[in-house]
Amino acid sequence: MFFIMASFLPIVFVVVLIFMVMYAVKQKDKGGENVLKHVYIYLVLFATLMMTIGGGISIFMAVSDLVSPAGYYQSFSEFKEMKSMDNKKQHADEAEWRDEYQQMVQDEKDRTKDSAMNQLLKSFGFIVIPLPVFLYFNRMRKQT
Repeated sequence: MFFIMASFLPIVFVVVLIFMVMYAVKQKDKGGENVLKHVYIYLVLFATLMMTIGGGISIFMAVSDLVSPAGYYQSFSEFKEMKSMDNKKQHADEAEWRDEYQQMVQDEKDRTKDSAMNQLLKSFGFIVIPLPVFLYFNRMRKQT
């Protein structure tokens, strides 16, 4: 359902944009030359606001992954079975396998945290870059 709605959103955006441009062209004959400028300003404000909101959501998701990383889903018995098939020996040291399993679980948690930290830094870009543009065009909107 979400995919269907997400696929129609750009179409709706383009249709609204076309109607706004058609309205601006009609108003140009009546002395409304600023209408196209206003449409442009509001489109930039909308786009930068959506980028900033998306960045904020992404930051929240990255922080949640950083605070509580996803668990490791392979059980020790599955790990042991896989190891015994790989090594072709049934009577290996179980304590050694348990240590290896714990190390693999810890490595996976560390990898998830590193990935979340990377995503957090990338998400700050979606706030730091469009926010000054949004503030500039908002000031421009207030002047016109």
